[in-house]
Amino acid sequence: MTTLTTPRSIPTNEGTDIRLKDILKTLPKECFQQNQRKAWLGLLTNVLLVGLGYAGIAIAPWYLLPLFWIFTGTALTGFFVIAHDCGHRSFAKRRWVNDLVGHIFMLPLIYPFHSWRLLHNHHHLHTNKLDIDNAWQPFRPEVFANSDKFTQWGYRLVRGRFWWVGSIAHWAIMHFDWSQFSGKNRNQVKLSVSVVAIFAAIAFPALIATTGIWGFVKFWLMPWLVYHFWMSTFTLVHHTVSDVPFHPASNWNAATAQLSGTLHCNYPRWIEFLCHDINVHVPHHISTAIPSYNLRLAYSSLKENWAEYLHKESQFSWSLMQQITDECYLYDQKNCYRSFQDYHGISR
Repeated sequence: MTTLTTPRSIPTNEGTDIRLKDILKTLPKECFQQNQRKAWLGLLTNVLLVGLGYAGIAIAPWYLLPLFWIFTGTALTGFFVIAHDCGHRSFAKRRWVNDLVGHIFMLPLIYPFHSWRLLHNHHHLHTNKLDIDNAWQPFRPEVFANSDKFTQWGYRLVRGRFWWVGSIAHWAIMHFDWSQFSGKNRNQVKLSVSVVAIFAAIAFPALIATTGIWGFVKFWLMPWLVYHFWMSTFTLVHHTVSDVPFHPASNWNAATAQLSGTLHCNYPRWIEFLCHDINVHVPHHISTAIPSYNLRLAYSSLKENWAEYLHKESQFSWSLMQQITDECYLYDQKNCYRSFQDYHGISR
C-alpha cells in the first residue's frame, strides 16, 4: 500500500469572494514593467551558453558527453522559457517581435510556436479545472476504468517513473493538429507548423550529412530529450502533489485555483539560472504579463500578502518525484489524488 501524504488544509473555492484582480492590486507595479535590457541580455546569455554546450559536445570525450547533454538540454529549456515569455507578450512590447523571437527560439526544439501559445493560454484560463485544464489533467477513477487498454497503459506510464516522456506525447499529439483551431488561430498554427517542418527538413538532413547518424543523436536528440525531461518535470511539479485540489467548473474559482493549485519548487540554482526562474511559477499564474526576470519580486509579494493560500514550498529531489509518481494517479473530489492501490476494481 502506498503511503499518502495527509492533505493540508487548503482554502476551498466554495464561498470565497477572492478575485484575481484583488491579488493583482497587491503586487508592486515593478512586477509588470518590461526591461528590454534584462530581456535581451538574458536572451544573449542563453544563446552563448547553448553555444558553449554544443562546443563541449563537439570536443568532449565520450565519457563526458552526458554532462554536456544535461547542460545543453537545460540551456535549451531556457530557449523555451524565452519563447514562453514571447507567447505571453511579456518579452517585448511589439507583437511581431514576440512572434519572431518565439518562433526562432522554438525552432531547435521543433515546437510550433502558435499552437503551443494557444493551448498554453487555455491552461492558464482553466488551471486545475477538472476535465478542462489541458496540462497534466488527472483521470478520475471511472474515466480510467472506462478507458481502453492502450490509454490505461499510457496513463500509467507517464504518471509513473516515465513521467519525463509526458511532454513528448503532449508535443506530438496536440501541437501539430491545426484542425482543433479555427479562423485566424488555425492560420497561425499552420504557419508555425510549416516553419518547424521546413527547419527540420533542412537542418536534420544537413546534420546527418555532415556528422552522421551519431552526430544527429549526439548534437540534437540527446539534448532534446534532456529538454523534455525538464519540460515534463516542471509542468508536472507546477501543479501536482497529493493534496492539490482540482475543481469542476461549477465551483471553480480562478483566484484560489492559481494560488493554491500552483506550486513553488526550489531547484539547484544553476537550473533556475539556465531556465530563467520558470520554477517561480505562482506569480506567473496570477498574471502572465509578469516577465520571467520579475517573478521573484512578485513571489515575495505573494508570500507577504497571500501566504495562507499558498501551498508549502517543495525542494526538487528524487524523493519528491518518487512521491508524486507513487501517489498522484487518480483523482476524486473527496480525497484529491490517490494511487492505483487505493482503488479496488480498477483495470490492471
